[in-house]
Amino acid sequence: MNLRYGTFYIGGAWVDPATDRTITPVDASTEQPLGQVPEGTEADIDRAVAAARTAFDAPAGWASWEPARRAEAMDRLADAIDRRADEFVARVSAQNGMPVAVARQLETGYPSTILRYYAGLARGLSTAEIRPGLFGGDIEVRREPVGVVAAIVPWNFPQALAMFKIAPALATGCTLVVKPSPETVLDAYLLAEAVEEAGLPAGVVNIVPGGRDAGAHLVAHPAVDKVAFTGSTAAGRAIAETCGRLLRPVTLELGGKSAAIVLDDADLDLAEIGEGLFGATLLNNGQTCFLGTRILAPRSRYAEVVDAFTAFAGSLTVGAASDPATQIGPMATARQRERVESYIAKGIGEGARLTTGGGRPEGLERGWFVRPTVFADVDNSSAIAQEEIFGPVLSIIAYEDDDDAVRIADDSDFGLGGTVWTADPERGAAVARRVRTGTIGVNRYIPDPAAPFGGIKASGLGRELGPEGLTAYQRFQTIYR
Repeated sequence: MNLRYGTFYIGGAWVDPATDRTITPVDASTEQPLGQVPEGTEADIDRAVAAARTAFDAPAGWASWEPARRAEAMDRLADAIDRRADEFVARVSAQNGMPVAVARQLETGYPSTILRYYAGLARGLSTAEIRPGLFGGDIEVRREPVGVVAAIVPWNFPQALAMFKIAPALATGCTLVVKPSPETVLDAYLLAEAVEEAGLPAGVVNIVPGGRDAGAHLVAHPAVDKVAFTGSTAAGRAIAETCGRLLRPVTLELGGKSAAIVLDDADLDLAEIGEGLFGATLLNNGQTCFLGTRILAPRSRYAEVVDAFTAFAGSLTVGAASDPATQIGPMATARQRERVESYIAKGIGEGARLTTGGGRPEGLERGWFVRPTVFADVDNSSAIAQEEIFGPVLSIIAYEDDDDAVRIADDSDFGLGGTVWTADPERGAAVARRVRTGTIGVNRYIPDPAAPFGGIKASGLGRELGPEGLTAYQRFQTIYR
């Protein structure tokens, strides 16, 4: 793969960058360059925001369209994305190391499903409601699009997480400037081509790849009305500070260190639960914010749980992201592998017992690979239990009873995901309701587009997906009549 682009998609056209600065995406499995794209600067961001502003403010523009008409355009965009499915898979997998088997599920069909879901909601969208006032007269409550949205997207699920923002924004009548991560830029150009093919009005979706400086400029831009960000908690705090100072609405989906609670009646037959367990604990090479990387095991079955997870992690196929048989691919960057390896060293230094993994796989000299790793005898106060590693590393922590399991699950700065594993789904749901987290599953976990997704504590602010996801892109006006 050697893909080269020289322009940005801004204002419905392909425009030259302001400088000659470039981004060179790299294949995570081979460490070889994949091509080159221009790097967005403050001047490029200014141009993109101006295009989005013009498109939003136009008297007959996108914001004024009937919701059903917007929905038709969104369906066309979903179709255009689906026509590029194979190329999206190839580009995403090469750039961030996501196994193609995972990318086919979550980076193609999933984004277009979200688009179509919000297109359906748009068709039933009510923009005004009349209600009786307590002091006489009528009250007209209007729901209007919030305006120009800055959508900042991470590298781990670049298309799915972009659509978490693009779809509800389009449904409500907003316009967007999308800033992809420098690690995943080639798929962003495919998205731009799909937007162009779908015939969305000029300036409704603008895409400018760039680094932190470009992102910071976009967040603080005076013509931006709302920010939607997915990424690290540290970056999210900085964005929140800027938006707080500007009194600017912001949605933040940040880090996690979720608990997978194995109850004392859980079925540990990997032939039965292996697929669901993989999706909840090690999906996308462990580079997923909601994963249950703290495994809470009942002391009465602790050795059995350790053996099961050790066998599970040790059985996974590690290899190039492009291989359909691969279950665990490389880390997205050399820096990310160094981070994961540093936490493995911390775990050993803190006295945790390494049961499998802990190093680089044999026979894979190129690529940023780490073997799936399991630690037993982990104290919940240790670094590997409290800090987000963002790699294929699981920590198994013992608990005494259900109350103790809930206490340990909540003993975290984060609160994004989680799971409960049990032979009794009703018991599992009862335990799940007690855990302080934004989302949690019983014997499975996948963010469903029909339900609100997001976290509490250091895992973020606000919610994406579901009907609730629309309100983040709307503002209310009250007219007393």
